[in-house]
Amino acid sequence: MQRADEDIAVNKRVVVTGMGTVSPLGIGVKENWDALCQAKSGIGPITKFDTSDYPSKIAGEVKGFNPENYIDKKETKKMDIFIHYALASGMMALEDSQLKIDESNADRVGVLVGAGMGGLSTIEKYHTILLEQGPKKISPFFIPMLIVNLAPGQISIYFGARGPNSSVVTACATGNHSIGEAFRIIQRGDADAMIAGGAESVITPLAIGGFCSMRALSTRNDEPEKASRPFDKDREGFVMAEGAGLLILEELEHARARGAEIHAEIIGFGCNGDAYHISAPSPNGIGAARCMEVALKDAHISYDEISYINAHGTSTPLNDLSETLAMKTVFKDRAKKIPVSSTKSMTGHLLGAAGGVEAVYSVLAIKHGVIPPTVNYETPDPECDLDYVPNTPREAKVKIAMSNSFGFGGTNATLIFREFTG
Repeated sequence: MQRADEDIAVNKRVVVTGMGTVSPLGIGVKENWDALCQAKSGIGPITKFDTSDYPSKIAGEVKGFNPENYIDKKETKKMDIFIHYALASGMMALEDSQLKIDESNADRVGVLVGAGMGGLSTIEKYHTILLEQGPKKISPFFIPMLIVNLAPGQISIYFGARGPNSSVVTACATGNHSIGEAFRIIQRGDADAMIAGGAESVITPLAIGGFCSMRALSTRNDEPEKASRPFDKDREGFVMAEGAGLLILEELEHARARGAEIHAEIIGFGCNGDAYHISAPSPNGIGAARCMEVALKDAHISYDEISYINAHGTSTPLNDLSETLAMKTVFKDRAKKIPVSSTKSMTGHLLGAAGGVEAVYSVLAIKHGVIPPTVNYETPDPECDLDYVPNTPREAKVKIAMSNSFGFGGTNATLIFREFTG
């Protein structure tokens, strides 16, 4: 039997009042949304290093980002680029929400931001310095630059947020897990507001080389913008990308009390494990299906109430088929009637940041009544036969959106957002 205080905590409603994102489609929410609505691709040749010896030579790089527009020049040198992206996105989200953090509320505002791989570029840089110049040339900021929890750490330091502060590291499900766990923190009353999401920047020789060795990346180097093609019959690998996506989540009455604009309500979170394989999804997508069912149960809604699904949709043969099978398992006869799209077709796969960025896109679909497309959908796959919103954005009323993220190790996370109507 639940105690009275547990009943109150369970009933707390959580809303989205701010959004910020850095991605291959642009810097800022408006820039990202405009690109999505124009079905633009952010994928091109890798410029960060020489790819002559690599089978895959393309990625979704962030263009035109200057960390000094957000962070003092001296401080930027103490952070890996994934932390730059996280801080910038956090600043945008807080500005959007108009949430002020001061002595009156600092203990009740927390940060939960994760990354899949952390500061790999920093590790590569200082390993070379170690080999060539010795240990005395390693920066004293080397460790704080690269560890994942310095993303939320730096955000909390910069803004003075003294509430719950932690990171989630669950590969490509990181962003969704971060937002979901922040949702739980507010639900149970441990914070009034959370800055939550994911960040990533590992377009590096070692990371690209590692994924190439797994044969996981697309090698459509002569047509970068057409390389990411989720659910298409000719898909042959994902395209790595970088960036960050952060939300400001608030307890509803807290947001109302300060007159905040509410973008959407988060109503469900599901997470589980396949217990099957280190990189392949479970057969027939059963793990992903269970995860979506857990999220639906948590949201107290029926499967027939979902208006749109932002799919994990990585453009790999195994993932797209298993996710399609999972959606058929969960949504039954309605599966072919629900619009599904993979925005990774335009951004590439942001790994630990994917869920954060795609949460922003899901909320924007609700706000604007437009479903982003799955671009490069040219040759239908008979086994992937759902409505993938091919190539062109679609105007549609989106009351409830589901966003999926799945990661290596069989980790799964699903978020559900609803139009806020009061």
